[in-house]
Parts: sequence; structure tokens; C-alpha cells
Amino acid sequence: MKGVILAGGLGTRLHPLTKVTNKHLLPVYDKPMIYYPLQTLVSSGVTDILIVTGGPWAGEFLSLLGNGKEFGLKHLNYTYQSGEGGIADALSLAEHFAADQPILLMLGDNFLEKPIKAAVDEFRANPRGAKIFCTRVEHPEWYGVVELAGDRVARIVEKPKEPKSNLVAIGVYMYDNSVFDHIRKIEPSARGELEITDVNNLYLRDGQLRYEIIDGWWADAGESFEMYLKANVLAASLQGVKVTL
Repeated sequence: MKGVILAGGLGTRLHPLTKVTNKHLLPVYDKPMIYYPLQTLVSSGVTDILIVTGGPWAGEFLSLLGNGKEFGLKHLNYTYQSGEGGIADALSLAEHFAADQPILLMLGDNFLEKPIKAAVDEFRANPRGAKIFCTRVEHPEWYGVVELAGDRVARIVEKPKEPKSNLVAIGVYMYDNSVFDHIRKIEPSARGELEITDVNNLYLRDGQLRYEIIDGWWADAGESFEMYLKANVLAASLQGVKVTL
């Protein structure tokens, strides 16, 4: 399985912090933000990893990470996304890198309390269709809301004004090698971006979308200043540090 971490964009929701650097290089407690998704992939046994970045500070990832020696890697791959075309557009840049293998995709501002190795091993053994990771949140309207019908996904709605569920798809996904064909089928949304929710809904239409609710908490450090602060507190808790606000 190949790993892809998306670390592009301009990080406008965290301005002015991101006026001088990429948001994925900002500190989250005692590590740069990008360290957390990298560690998740490596801990899941995924060691062939591509980082998709962009903007004026793309070179800083190479300066920080090099070939990934700090994570026990022999090599890291990098590619550049021009502009902000959305998650699916960024993923499309990984087609040559994927080389027909299944993909574990993770957004560079997301991190998890608990490992997902068991789910990754299961998908690696049966790399058919797609699997999304989900959790329940206080503000589902900020994310892709997952509506269930029994034990299956019925629908995914991107940032609905009136969500019918508090279950959302987090920024961790697994896809078989047909994902790039699906990306070519979708059109830009009203935001002018290729939405990963539209890709997931194509898998759903074909009866090939699975889901898994994660154990423990999930942090989306790039969503807002409030979530960035929360992510720092949660990251500190991983090391047994209790922060009183």
C-alpha cells in the first residue's frame, strides 16, 4: 500500500500564522503538524509515502523532513500542487506514484489518538473499493456528513447547513486503484474544487464504499483557531501533559 499526505493550500483560516509558512509546518505542541500524519502512516506499516504540497513554502518540507530518516524511512517522495483545486485534485497528482497499488490518503492537518493499523491491514488484504474513517463531532456542518442506513453508508453530504447526522468523514481514506478514474469523472463544486466527497459518493453508488468509526479522538488542526488550540492540548495529552486553560 502507498501512502499520500496532502499538505498544500494557503491555510487562510489560520492567518496571520500562515502568512510566513505552510500551516502543516506550524507547531502542534512539541512537533510540526506534518509529523503526526506521517507517524500514523508509518505506524500502519505504510513506508512508501508521497507528500503533496504547494505554495511559496513547499521547499521547507524537504528541509524539515529530508528523506524521512527520523521516521525510519529510507526515502520520501514529494510533488507540487499549483493553486487550490481541492483534495481530489491534489490526490490526482499521485496517480503515477500509486502504480496501481491501493492508497492510504491522509490530510496533513489531521491526527488521531489511536492507531489504525488493523483497519489498514484489512484493506491491504482486500483492496477493493474504498473505506472512509468516521467520528462523531459537535459541528458536523463543517465537514462531510455521513448518513447511515443500518450498517451501510446511505449518503455523504459536504458541509450541509442542516446536517442529519453528527457522524462525519475525517481526513483519512483508503482507495483501490480505480480512484483516479473516479476523479476524472467528477466536476468542480460551487467552490471551484474537486471534492473528495464526490469521489466517495461514486464508490457509494457502485456499492463499494465501506466505513469505520475510529477509536479515540480525532483532531483537525487546520479547521480554525479553536481547533488548532484544541489540537495542541490533545497532542500534549498524548505525552501525559495536562493543560489547564
